[in-house]
Amino acid sequence: MTETSTIQTSTRLTLSHNMQARSDLPQISHLEKHGYLFGKKLTASLSPFLHGVVYDKLAMNWGQVRYDSADIQEFLHLVQDPSFYGASVTMPNKVAIIPYLDQLTPEATAIGACNTIYLKTDESGRRLLCGANTDTIGVRDSFTQNLTEAQLQSTIYGRPGLIIGGGGAARSAIYALRTWLGTTDIYLVNRDAREVQAVIDDLRLSGFGTEGIMHVSSVEQAESLAEPGAAVGCVPDFPPKTEEEHVARQITEVFLAKTDKGTILEMCYNPSPYTELGALAERAGWKVILGTEALIYQGLEQDRYWTGYQLEQLPVQDVKKAIAAHLMSLSKI
Repeated sequence: MTETSTIQTSTRLTLSHNMQARSDLPQISHLEKHGYLFGKKLTASLSPFLHGVVYDKLAMNWGQVRYDSADIQEFLHLVQDPSFYGASVTMPNKVAIIPYLDQLTPEATAIGACNTIYLKTDESGRRLLCGANTDTIGVRDSFTQNLTEAQLQSTIYGRPGLIIGGGGAARSAIYALRTWLGTTDIYLVNRDAREVQAVIDDLRLSGFGTEGIMHVSSVEQAESLAEPGAAVGCVPDFPPKTEEEHVARQITEVFLAKTDKGTILEMCYNPSPYTELGALAERAGWKVILGTEALIYQGLEQDRYWTGYQLEQLPVQDVKKAIAAHLMSLSKI
């Protein structure tokens, strides 16, 4: 055994021993390599399940384990384990983790949030913690993998985009529509004008640019604008209750009713991917892409970082079938 491998084995044994003494920490001793889902309120997350399907189909003794915590320092200690391969990062840690990372991808920098940690090695052999935001890829690939090139050319590229919502998912959608899907103006529809302004301000500060990104705040304004081609729903599946929510829904309906139809990615999939917004769009003649597609493609992009396999080498159809079956089983409970 080389000196390096001896040190790595010793490090892992020490870390594993410390973890075994802490019943609140995830157990990893049965895995050849392990990753974390790092955040709070993780019980309902499908991330470990999705990655488990990938590793099972690739015959890899890898696994992602839940680490329900906002303790950045303890997380940074855990990732020193030589068998650590990377992490999915969720709220409230997506922004808080950034100062502790060695490198960020362009989309993580632009959005100001990291949902993926992967490893690189510098010239000296030091292991680097790198951050990415694969939510953007989830949006992009939901369109590119479900539409033909001809459909993208005729209905998406060169037309405005529509985003319903104003949170983190909206930021990822803006990046994907503007960077990869060739949209022109981007319309933001949301119940809270302050949230929309915060999105625009954050993108401006990051250097991404905000030209053509506008808050559509009235039915009259929506009626005056050109038809969007790509739309992304980034709100929970709740019926509108407040006056502001009703106005936002009316604005959305105006866009959906325009003559030239497009494709909407409805990001909400929990508890069901079949939402009221998706049904409205379908009745209006739009093609609807379920939110499970974004979940799947952002997760597969994470596995591309972690395993080195390209998308075409990953078990995409197996993951889709497993996620659909899992959600179906939940709907029967």
